Amino acid sequence: MYQKVGEIMAETETFDFRKNIPLFAVLLSGAFITILNQTLVATALPPIMHDFGITESTVQWLQSGFMLVNGIMIPITAFLIQTYTTRRLFLSAMGIFAAGTLVAALAPNFPVLLAGRLLQGAGAGIMMPLLQTIMFLLFPLEQRGKAMGMYGLVIAFAPAIGPSLSGYLVDQFPWRSIFYVVLPVALLIIVAAAFLLKNVTKQTFPKVDIPSIILSTLGFGGLLYGFSIAGSGGWLQAQVGIAMLVGAVTLFLFIRRQLRLEQPILEMRVFGNKIFAVTTVLGMIVFSSMIAATVILPIYMQTMHGFTAFQSGLMLLPGAAIMGLMNPVTGILFDKYGGKWLLRAGFAILTVTTFMFTSLTDETSFVYLAVLNAVRMFGISMVMMPSTTLGLNQLPATLIPHGTAVNNTFRQMSGSVGTAILVTVMATAGLHDGTALGAIRGVNLSFVAAGWIAVLGLILTFFIRDPKKEG
Repeated sequence: MYQKVGEIMAETETFDFRKNIPLFAVLLSGAFITILNQTLVATALPPIMHDFGITESTVQWLQSGFMLVNGIMIPITAFLIQTYTTRRLFLSAMGIFAAGTLVAALAPNFPVLLAGRLLQGAGAGIMMPLLQTIMFLLFPLEQRGKAMGMYGLVIAFAPAIGPSLSGYLVDQFPWRSIFYVVLPVALLIIVAAAFLLKNVTKQTFPKVDIPSIILSTLGFGGLLYGFSIAGSGGWLQAQVGIAMLVGAVTLFLFIRRQLRLEQPILEMRVFGNKIFAVTTVLGMIVFSSMIAATVILPIYMQTMHGFTAFQSGLMLLPGAAIMGLMNPVTGILFDKYGGKWLLRAGFAILTVTTFMFTSLTDETSFVYLAVLNAVRMFGISMVMMPSTTLGLNQLPATLIPHGTAVNNTFRQMSGSVGTAILVTVMATAGLHDGTALGAIRGVNLSFVAAGWIAVLGLILTFFIRDPKKEG
């Protein structure tokens, strides 16, 4: 039988975090700088369009392409973690990310810029599940909530400050500055990791199953591509239907193949654990709620309310700060009391605050938006990392890389899917009335849909027992 994660290594039980602060500073910095790039380009898109003479539908691939490659790489990372050492994989991921950043900064045309973004996405796609796996292998069971709280701080704060940071940089300097600022940080992290990072993950050298890699790429890539273009151009496009069909069929074949292989690339049997399955769904709901709001609210503020891009980014900052501060706190509470009541309280707050966003007008104040979003993010902080930690705690040691890969893959997909659905609701509702009030009504209806999804999450929390009884 498999070992429980808390029994992996004798030294794990006496692991001293204080003696390893430099190690975790490197790991969290690597995650922060890669996740930051999910939203860093957002406010730089207009000047990029102007410089290269391209349309909105073309430039949006700097965002969609990053998420697409990111989502494709995550399932493969479980295989990579079991094949390569921790140091080699971390340095390779950061190296790929830094190379992409340099390519993007020097790009003479849009195709080269897009290639740089795709490289960034590939590096970031490896980084997220790798860091989660390292956290779970180093920390004993009773300290894992605190560890994931620190990781949650990165997950929450990095994408939220992206629009504000890039808005400031683009206002003061050319758009290439957003890459020139990131590059030296990435290089510094690589140097620090070369000296501080130690090998944690166990190499089992699973066989390379080429058909699985192809099916995974087509499956997850097809669905992410379909939802991505649906969110920007509507669901009735032929390429949306083709992408979704190809993605769904190949994903089905991928899952069936994984269940038949002795050494699958992505172990789908982790869903056989009820708690892991439910907490993964909860994580998907809350992550999509967070990402969709960071897209919809700036659109509402800039195009329907007259705020600047920088102001819309500033509106998100209080929520990001509160979530960042709360993640370590919720981690400590999780270690002490378990996750059941954290999840229920968090989803209750998320549900109420989401429905409070359904009555926006052209006179809604900046303060109202910032405060309500901050309270909403407070609720999200009670769910994001506790749900992940609770689910992964149920898995044996050898399944942790697969569990983190599955968790990150489906969360990434939920972010793309949730954003596409809510943006489509907003756009479709606004089409019936070409006025600004009609567009705002579309925003309100998108939050109505998000609110009912949050209600579903709240109901699911009552299917979770106290984790203290799960171990």
